Amino acid sequence: MSLVPRFFGRRSSVFDPFSLDLWDPFESGNSPFFGDTAPLARNDATAIANTRLDWKETPDAHIFKADLPGLKKEEVKIEVQDDRVLKISGERKKEEEKKTDKWHRIERSHGKFLRRFRLPENAKVDQVKATMENGVLTVTVPKQLQPKPEVRSIEISV
Repeated sequence: MSLVPRFFGRRSSVFDPFSLDLWDPFESGNSPFFGDTAPLARNDATAIANTRLDWKETPDAHIFKADLPGLKKEEVKIEVQDDRVLKISGERKKEEEKKTDKWHRIERSHGKFLRRFRLPENAKVDQVKATMENGVLTVTVPKQLQPKPEVRSIEISV
């Protein structure tokens, strides 16, 4: 019997201080009221939701950065679909389990991920570039230069 109440998460061993899993209200299926349904909720949707991505706009381009640790560039796919939709997808494979292995904890996510972003009209979708370095994917979408409005002075007649 655990000394920690059920609504604070699950504990595999009271004596192991590293086995305490605190309740995360943002984790899908981990509810203190409906029991622990987290193993049921851990699927491809969880991997999709956990793909963190930043999008910043500079004067010259839209820059997307995604943390994809452990993935190779061959495992990531970048596409621009019709109507200026940038699609970043891929899959993190589950590590092979050997019958002689004894797992104590599995926390790294695996599965497919997919993120889509509608690019603004000033995006040059035919000049998209991508790089991957140290597990960080950087996608650069150049912007079209906005023509500066021509200002003309109008003389007022009497």
